[in-house]
Amino acid sequence: MKTDNEIRVEGMKVLFANMDLVDAEKFISIILRDRFDYTKWSQKLYEGLTVRELSAKAMKLRNSKKSIVK
Repeated sequence: MKTDNEIRVEGMKVLFANMDLVDAEKFISIILRDRFDYTKWSQKLYEGLTVRELSAKAMKLRNSKKSIVK
């Protein structure tokens, strides 16, 4: 099990690897300001998608991650 600090560091690496500095900082600010509820947000994130569509998105993401690791 990872420590809170390890999770924070890993999260920041992912955030900054996928967003430029300004957008990443803005994202953090929005999360802190809006008392973001991840559970409610994630329930709506894939609303309306079929299982097949969701699976296709997951496979596409998985395959893109594999190509980065190689």
